Amino acid sequence: MIGNDWDKLLDIVWHSEGFKKFYHIVEEEYRTKTIFPPKDHIFEALKLTSYEDTRVVIVGQDPYHGENEAHGLSFSVQKGIKIPPSLQNIYKELYDDLGIPPKSDGDLTNWAKNGVLLLNSVLTVVKDTPASHRKLGWERLTDYIIRLLNEKEEPVVFILWGNFAKEKASLITNPKHLIIESPHPSPFSARYGFFGSKPFSKTNNFLKSHGLKEIDWSL
Repeated sequence: MIGNDWDKLLDIVWHSEGFKKFYHIVEEEYRTKTIFPPKDHIFEALKLTSYEDTRVVIVGQDPYHGENEAHGLSFSVQKGIKIPPSLQNIYKELYDDLGIPPKSDGDLTNWAKNGVLLLNSVLTVVKDTPASHRKLGWERLTDYIIRLLNEKEEPVVFILWGNFAKEKASLITNPKHLIIESPHPSPFSARYGFFGSKPFSKTNNFLKSHGLKEIDWSL
């Protein structure tokens, strides 16, 4: 399904009766409603960032629910789409933290190709209906993915923005890893601790201290 090492790691999931029944529900949603992202982009985060290559995880909630926005990566929108306010604030913090000027688009595909797993907790959403697929069943899969990453011997940075993402901290028990928490970058909360939190430099300092390649956030 994925095309890299995630296939073997998640083989037990793909072939489980529980996932097959759940995915049948997802397919029925796609048949009867307008669902985002496009079906072939549901697992885009895993396709672009293999388990072995994952050095950073940025946990999101669910996909953007507007037309042509979501493409399977947390906080990212497709080229040609207006940059959402949360991502604008992420770019602002990136500039304040590392001096990297904002991109002209909101496509974070190159971050994903550079070892940043942009993982939403819920992988699909009904058009114009945020959180519509919460509790549908995606959380069981994505929590399992976080648990697998927690088992990695090589240190990983988990970036948890906002209360929803912070709930995933309980899954990250391996002391080799780093958890970076702050308020969500949304306009409603960014000024209460997201701005000035310096997640990008903290990530690279941690990776460098463990002899690992830093993330090129300018991509």
